[in-house]
Amino acid sequence: MFFLSLGIILLVGGLVGFLFQKIRLPALLGYLLLGILLGYFGLVDEDLLAISSEIRKIALIIILLKAGLSLNISDLKKVGRPAILMCFLPACMEMCIVGVLGHYFFDLTFNESFLLGSVLGAVSPAVVVPRMTKMMSEGYGTDKGIPQLITAGSSMDDIVMIVFFNSFMTIEKGSSVSAMTFLNIPLSILSGVGVGVLIGFLLVLLFKYVHLRDSLKLSLIIGIAALLVFLESYLEKWFSFSSLLAVISLGMVILAKRPVAAKRISQKCEKLWTVAEIFLFVLVGVSIQIQYFSKYILMSLALLACSLLVRSLAVQLCLIKTKLNLKERIFVAISYLPKATVQAAIGGTLLDYGNSVSNDAIIAAGIIVLSVSVVSILFTAPLAAFSMDLTYTKLTTRTLEPVQS
Repeated sequence: MFFLSLGIILLVGGLVGFLFQKIRLPALLGYLLLGILLGYFGLVDEDLLAISSEIRKIALIIILLKAGLSLNISDLKKVGRPAILMCFLPACMEMCIVGVLGHYFFDLTFNESFLLGSVLGAVSPAVVVPRMTKMMSEGYGTDKGIPQLITAGSSMDDIVMIVFFNSFMTIEKGSSVSAMTFLNIPLSILSGVGVGVLIGFLLVLLFKYVHLRDSLKLSLIIGIAALLVFLESYLEKWFSFSSLLAVISLGMVILAKRPVAAKRISQKCEKLWTVAEIFLFVLVGVSIQIQYFSKYILMSLALLACSLLVRSLAVQLCLIKTKLNLKERIFVAISYLPKATVQAAIGGTLLDYGNSVSNDAIIAAGIIVLSVSVVSILFTAPLAAFSMDLTYTKLTTRTLEPVQS
């Protein structure tokens, strides 16, 4: 059954993605719908479901590595202040508006409502990053650092929201939250970047003095990324460390010091991503439970509309006093809308906890959190992806020399 599920996902997923692209719809929408159908009819093996979170993590590592290999440090320096603000301000403002409105929309406690806000506040790098790397390779918006700004911000705001989510879960479980809990946010970012830069320089030295095939270089980097993910889980008892930011950082160092090698490794990543993307979004679709989705869809859509409006306004605040024109600012706001991976990964955590302690009130709140997460995935991921694909050539300007990725 395991290999049957594997075969269905790859064969049918590849076909569905191809057909959706032919009718000018994002392939990921086809993958999501396929995953929902497979989950609904129970066609995915339990052993595969048991490791689905790990598979999704591997897919995320691949695309974030490709992002790092395309992110030019000098371009980020040009962006400056807005790049820093985009890492936390839109996500935090969305979390706060959901934290307030969720209490009245769904009769959640304020802690549960803010927990829901931390789930919704994260943008999906898996949707955003592939499109930004495509923009960089084609030269759209690179003169003003638009794809670099969006890539960096969308990767880091996930870390901020996950730390907040863990803090609200700690409160829900009846434990106290210390200053160290929130200090973990900058600590996670700084440690992740620091370790990534160090490893990046070591890899640059290795590639300089030891000749390796590009496929072996990629294998080595992904192996290191896997160890970094293990290190993150091992260190979480003491302090936060972002393995995903470390992966992006080491890619950026390789690009800065060995641009030719970075380009070739990035091309290998692109081929891996073709397969990883199918697994990522099909398995996200499998995690979606329709019975929860249908019950709360209208209120979820109302809440989501409010949260995305506030998020878009926050993006515009971040872009004050930049060289971006109105069209470019609209594109940045669109690119900050999609939700998928983080919502699928943590949306059901509160419900799982409620079931584990047999608490009906927490179970009810957990169902609501999961339901809103489901709605956010199904509506924002495909719509934002389609909007980005449709508008990036119209809302941004192409430079004479495309950035190679």
